[in-house]
Amino acid sequence: MKQDSALPNDDAVIRRVQGEFLEMPGLRLTPAQAQRLWGLDSSACASLLIALVDAKFLFKTRDGAFMRIEHALPVKVTNLRVRPIAAA
Repeated sequence: MKQDSALPNDDAVIRRVQGEFLEMPGLRLTPAQAQRLWGLDSSACASLLIALVDAKFLFKTRDGAFMRIEHALPVKVTNLRVRPIAAA
């Protein structure tokens, strides 16, 4: 099992991701779409999405896409915790 340790540490990337979801209510992205939109590698993008789910900013839909929890507020980077993910 491959483990990931790379969460984008750039505050600007996290603010951009949160801004996209806040500016476009109902935005729904698959991991591949998110990776292309933000120009991240798959590992960093997966870590970022998982951290935002753990922070209760995003939720994962049944089909694997990510959406903002409508009552969520932006979270600070220091509140995000990366957890290892399994390679597909």
